[in-house]
Amino acid sequence: MALWRTEFWARMEQQLGSAYVDSFSRDYVIAALGGRTVHQAFDAGYETKVIWRAVCDALELPDRER
Repeated sequence: MALWRTEFWARMEQQLGSAYVDSFSRDYVIAALGGRTVHQAFDAGYETKVIWRAVCDALELPDRER
């Protein structure tokens, strides 16, 4: 299943809120992304669904919200 970036950002906002999503995406380093932030992972060519799964794991989201 493909995950479009627009859907990714909508999910991020839903989980983090509009006030925090940008800061998290630029500043929070995720080990599963090779020690990259969300923005760095996109720049490095990671697939959107891979980034989303890493975010879900980092935030310890329940399965129903993944």
